[in-house]
Amino acid sequence: MESVVKVKKCFQKPMRKLTSCVLKQEEKRLCSGHRSRRDRRPGTRRRKDPLRQTPPRSYQADLDKERKLREAMNAQKNAERAAMRAHFRRKYQLSEDPQDWYHLRSFGGKVALPHELSKIIYPEAQTKDEGFDLLSAFQGLSLNPVIGASGPSADGCRVIGTGAKRSMSSPVMVWCSQGQACRQVLPRGFSLAATSPVEDGAVEQGAVRTVGVRRRGVDGRVRRFEEIPHTGRSGWVNLLKFWREDRFRHLHKHMEKTFKELGPIYREHVGTQNTVNILLPGDISELFRSEGLHPQRMTLTAWATHREIRQHSKGVFLKNGEEWRSDRLLLNKEVMMASAVRRFLPLLNEVATDFCQMLIGRVEREGRGQGSRRSLTLDPSPDLFRFALEASCHVLYGERIGLFSASPSLESQKFIWAVERMLTTTLPLLFLPPRLLLRIGAPQWTQHAKAWDHIFSHAESRIQKGYQRLSSSRAQESSTVASRGQYPGVLGQLMEKGQLSLDLIKANLTELMAGGVDTTAVPLQFALFELGRNPVVQEQVRQQVRESWAKAGGDPQTALQGAPLLKGTIKEILRLYPVGITVQRYPVRDIVIQNYHIPAGTAVQACLYPMGRSAEVFPDPLRFDPGRWASRGEEAGTEGAGFRSLAFGFGSRQCVGRRIAENEMQLLLMHILLNFHLTVPSSEDLETTYTLILQPRIPPKITFHKL
Repeated sequence: MESVVKVKKCFQKPMRKLTSCVLKQEEKRLCSGHRSRRDRRPGTRRRKDPLRQTPPRSYQADLDKERKLREAMNAQKNAERAAMRAHFRRKYQLSEDPQDWYHLRSFGGKVALPHELSKIIYPEAQTKDEGFDLLSAFQGLSLNPVIGASGPSADGCRVIGTGAKRSMSSPVMVWCSQGQACRQVLPRGFSLAATSPVEDGAVEQGAVRTVGVRRRGVDGRVRRFEEIPHTGRSGWVNLLKFWREDRFRHLHKHMEKTFKELGPIYREHVGTQNTVNILLPGDISELFRSEGLHPQRMTLTAWATHREIRQHSKGVFLKNGEEWRSDRLLLNKEVMMASAVRRFLPLLNEVATDFCQMLIGRVEREGRGQGSRRSLTLDPSPDLFRFALEASCHVLYGERIGLFSASPSLESQKFIWAVERMLTTTLPLLFLPPRLLLRIGAPQWTQHAKAWDHIFSHAESRIQKGYQRLSSSRAQESSTVASRGQYPGVLGQLMEKGQLSLDLIKANLTELMAGGVDTTAVPLQFALFELGRNPVVQEQVRQQVRESWAKAGGDPQTALQGAPLLKGTIKEILRLYPVGITVQRYPVRDIVIQNYHIPAGTAVQACLYPMGRSAEVFPDPLRFDPGRWASRGEEAGTEGAGFRSLAFGFGSRQCVGRRIAENEMQLLLMHILLNFHLTVPSSEDLETTYTLILQPRIPPKITFHKL
């Protein structure tokens, strides 16, 4: 019995402690009662309880730990799913979900992706097309601060960010289970990684350190930015050389020559412009991978200065950041999406048909020969400019302006002249501060501003007429333009939806008008010339167009889809004679191109004219061959194969009027080939000049033989 009492005494204190672990209030009461009884004893000395100084882990603490563990696991799963959703939303251009960013941010930017999910996002076999492939674009990217600080995980693919204080533009890096930085997931607000692959090298410059893995390299060392070959360090001395040697008009030839002398990358400092020029498609793909969520290209400061001085709103061409993105998404619905193309394609087809009828009538009146063999040799450039303006007005404003009549309006001719003058005066103003030229009253600036004033005046009068026409139709409550099944034009669509202010509508339509005349008419000159001096190619394209037109039953969209050589003709023309000879981007992170370190924010230009004529990029580059774009099997596996045709730009910042221009040119060529056989008096190469767009120094003459 005594032993039982001793055992109970031994377990009395642990049992009391166990009870206190479950009921904390009871512990307080028991302890306070015990202390009060002990303190009431005379002569007793209070002793310190070592257990009270270091209390044991309570049951509640274990519950808290388990709860935190569950929350961490749920947060990991939510972040993992958010990364997956954000990736596919970005890929398929769906609306973004702010909840995805919240899940990633709440998890701290580190989430383990199972290898199975990584294989879903990044399959082993990847193919490239002429468009931008988001999946393949992330291959070989690495994040500068992370690679040196964090190692790969052995559990799967680990997504690594820059820490809890990461900004909205921070990237997320994926490590694969093999221990390689292999992929990158791009959630909402995240930018692309900064470094391109390098070969076990590193660049140290101040606080910047770039480390990566490159597929090819020179000596394994990433070279500093200052080591890039250049054409001269003094921008003002180079500007003087440009003026003295008239390089502005032959800038495309200067670039081609410099690439041959200095290699596939070089720096050039001219006046206030400092750029890095690149040539190869693989390097161009590295550039576009680092363009970020809001890509930026070189701002035409002369255009922006005119808007500020005249207090005009800026269109998407001159905007950047979130403001640009919001306006661009609204415009895309009216000019870029497939549904919009289906709406305005009949309008373009109507103008192209009328142009060919006008040309047939002119051949019959002024041509030589008898019957169906009559032909006429002429310079088609004035007629092509009128066609481009007529087509643009019909699509943008929903009305014809009658430029194919016997006496076209003088106002339209002045508009075409103003666009040409604006383009001609823009190029020299790129390398000088416009505010200074404005203050001293330089003739170049005065002519430039007057040209823009006329362009805005013409656009404003058209917009006012369109607005009055739409308002009167609504007031009369009769059958409106839309109810009759006719397309009211981009102006009518934007005003109907009311998501853009009238000032922004005017600014964007003015930019589309100014950029949609010369940039369409000039490539058509080159296309007629190349088809005329390549009769075999011309006959191949005509045969395909005839078959497609017969099967389409008069539907222009079906006819264009059945004639890939027609689209290849446009791409081949823009390869040999790109309207804009460069595409610019400012990378949002440090990148490495051709083993040279390029800091973030550097102006980098992809030079299209030298690339289109490079034997390293295109086999037999000087041969006019539209079929090279139809058969893509050979170049599908080559590096940067999807970046060889960039005449309309790339990605979300590509030309906003691309669909209008492409279909406009294809439809006109289709109707011309159906009605005429083309020849040229001289098959000598055309001399070209550059005035912000590439154009022939002397417009070529074309002989139209009626079929």
